[in-house]
Amino acid sequence: MALTPAEMDAKIDEHFGFEHEDDVEGVLATLTEDAEHDIVGWPLGPTRGREGARRFYETMFVDLADSKVQCLRRLYGEDFLVDESLWSGKAPGKPFGLDGRNRPLEFRLLHVVEFAASGDIRRENVWLDLAAIIRQLPQD
Repeated sequence: MALTPAEMDAKIDEHFGFEHEDDVEGVLATLTEDAEHDIVGWPLGPTRGREGARRFYETMFVDLADSKVQCLRRLYGEDFLVDESLWSGKAPGKPFGLDGRNRPLEFRLLHVVEFAASGDIRRENVWLDLAAIIRQLPQD
């Protein structure tokens, strides 16, 4: 049975909420055991399963802080959604290999998320505006 847009919204908002709290275990719990996790441009490439995604979240939560995700629009299909959001916060670490120096940062994200019948995320594909990040975090 297909998920409703409201059910998909609830799961992705729960996922983003755990990201806001830097809660690795919470984020991973929103994924299926065998989820495909693909952050385009992540040096390690796509991963499989909750444990495969762990390193990305552990790294991200050191590199980015005070995260806020503002949904700009969502499009829905049968068991998937496309979410365009604006991420804002600070960059205390080295996000995407750039020295953040705790500077403010804002960039757009595009999530393509597929859901299992259970309602958990079975595939997360994320595209981000790396050009905006590079502009805001110039390297002297």
